[in-house]
Amino acid sequence: MPPQINKSLHSSTSLTFAEKAKDYFLLTKFTLSFTVVFSCVICYLLAPNVLVGNIDTLWMVIILFIAGMLVTGSANAINQIVEKDTDAMMKRTSKRPVASGRMTVNQGYIFAIITGAIGVFLMAYFFNFKSATISLLSLFLYGFIYTPLKKVNAIAVLVGAIPGALPCLIGWVAATNDWSTGGWIMFLIQFLWQFPHFWAIAWVAHADYTKAGFKLLPSTQGPTKFTALQAVMYALVMIPIGLLPYTQHISGYTSMWIVLAANIFMVIQCVRLYIQMDVKAARQVMFSSYIYLPIILLALLADKL
Repeated sequence: MPPQINKSLHSSTSLTFAEKAKDYFLLTKFTLSFTVVFSCVICYLLAPNVLVGNIDTLWMVIILFIAGMLVTGSANAINQIVEKDTDAMMKRTSKRPVASGRMTVNQGYIFAIITGAIGVFLMAYFFNFKSATISLLSLFLYGFIYTPLKKVNAIAVLVGAIPGALPCLIGWVAATNDWSTGGWIMFLIQFLWQFPHFWAIAWVAHADYTKAGFKLLPSTQGPTKFTALQAVMYALVMIPIGLLPYTQHISGYTSMWIVLAANIFMVIQCVRLYIQMDVKAARQVMFSSYIYLPIILLALLADKL
């Protein structure tokens, strides 16, 4: 057996309990998982049959949060297992537990299976079968379709946007046990948001992504005017879609203006990227998208309170 493999196997068995616990925590991509579950919880609270502030609602939100973190953590674990060789090539991801050899592939899969199964079970037992089914679908699409597709074609961003937006639908269906319009509106808002968001990230990390073989930008030439124009187009579509929560009586008048202002702000950022065509402008789009989602979700929820 080659020396480097011996070293990796040794490192995966000689870690302390605290170090192993930290690696399993890293395997879930906690910050990303928290963001995903946050949108799920907000959409649950936005459902018309949910009483915000009720003690029973609080307990259900806690269970939903735990279940969501388990399912999302499972999907992220699968992502790191599938991309272990790619992660090892990039400075930003080379220290991840599986990529670095501190954790074996089998250990990662065992963790993913256990957390995913518990998370889906909690969704089915405490909420409904429909929300559990969507949770399982989201896990599968992210871990086994989107993740390997990233090296094949830029359509991976489109495919990945589906499990990226499904948490909104999961939260709504968990509350209503129904595929009603409100859930699909929230799904569509988060679905469209991901395009300028991920293209900005891919623009900033283009050198690393190219080295790893990822194909995430809509142009095969990389960061081009076409890529920036695509971001502008999706940001523009977000404006009328952002009005739907108001027109469909999910939220009120105040949040409509907040969402409209946030969408116009995103358009301005994407137009700046189209004009300047540099990493600085792409980074501004990226950071703007980070604050955009919590602002509009909290605005929609505040209008219900």
